[in-house]
Amino acid sequence: MRPLDLLGLAWGALAGQRLRAGLSLVGVAVGVAAVVVLTALGEGARRYVSGQFESLGTNLLIVIPGKNETTGSIPGIGGAPNDLTLEDAEALARRIPQAELVVPLAVGNETVSRGERRRQVTVIGATDGFLEARRLAMRSGSFLPEADWDRASPVAVLGSQLATELFEHENPLGGVVRVGEARARVIGILEQRGTQLGVNMDDLVIVPVASAMQFFDRRSLFRVLIQVGVHTEIALAEQRVIDILAERHGEEDVTCLTQDAVSGALGGILAVLTLAVAGIAGVSLTVAGIGIMNVMLVSVSERTPEVGLLRAMGARRRQILALFLVEAVLLSSAGGVIGLTASWLATQLVMLWYPSFPAQPPAWAIGASLALSLVVGALFGVLPARGASRLDPVIALGGK
Repeated sequence: MRPLDLLGLAWGALAGQRLRAGLSLVGVAVGVAAVVVLTALGEGARRYVSGQFESLGTNLLIVIPGKNETTGSIPGIGGAPNDLTLEDAEALARRIPQAELVVPLAVGNETVSRGERRRQVTVIGATDGFLEARRLAMRSGSFLPEADWDRASPVAVLGSQLATELFEHENPLGGVVRVGEARARVIGILEQRGTQLGVNMDDLVIVPVASAMQFFDRRSLFRVLIQVGVHTEIALAEQRVIDILAERHGEEDVTCLTQDAVSGALGGILAVLTLAVAGIAGVSLTVAGIGIMNVMLVSVSERTPEVGLLRAMGARRRQILALFLVEAVLLSSAGGVIGLTASWLATQLVMLWYPSFPAQPPAWAIGASLALSLVVGALFGVLPARGASRLDPVIALGGK
């Protein structure tokens, strides 16, 4: 029996039992689509998070008040034994030769208004170096002026969306807004940037750090950003930060984050989660394989006379075995192709709805899911195929 004859017989047999074959095919397709879509979402999440941190640059060091060993909590959450102050930031700027920029940050939420229009938005207190450290650009006007960090100034830079909502068709530059109860003159509008690390950069206000600390009635900083000139000096700068602040506070009570460390940690977590959800989705392929086995068992019982006739005409056992295995593999491979097509359409829809989310399945997931569908078909088709190949020709021709 030639390979083409095997394919023809197998295809004809499947076409003769469309309902059962179709249900099994749908089961395989759903399993394959689930594996590919879930891995695409996991990979997309990893790329999105990595891209968010890479947008800050690889030479950025983030100093957060609080330390796991000291506070017993996540850095920056649940309080810290010592505040991170403007004086601390000034000491870091003076004593770290590797630092090109040191930017103290104070962050909070406040009502920003102009006339009857008002919005509750994020207010960031920063210095003139924030623009470069966060790789932002100005659409119009200028950024915060260079000044002493402890000097408050009634000026503000608006995100592009907030500027449009407050001023509509008017020119915001030179206009006055209220940040809480304080008045501030608009000196610049940021270029549209979108969301960066969970903050909508188009819907915020940036003011001098001393002004923000007055608005929020606090003396502690939220973060200190340090931009190092050369990436290879990140580790040295990090140790200097820890040593300097430990000397000032009497204990090691800050956490330093780098883009490499955070991206690596989050990437590892998301990779494990991606594999886990892919494994869970793979269970559906096993269920689909059981469905294929049931279809093939029923097919063998219904086609007993056909098997007997083939054996009487000289077909060997291995040829009968191959015939039913080919049917099972055809069924699973067709389901795999349909599943891949459905998963491609699903990921395209996700990217259409969320263009910033790179939901692309990794190549290994596509190859593995298709290979797994073939293996499932062959594996669960073995038992029915072996049963068919062992039928006695005389009994089979009698239909018993």
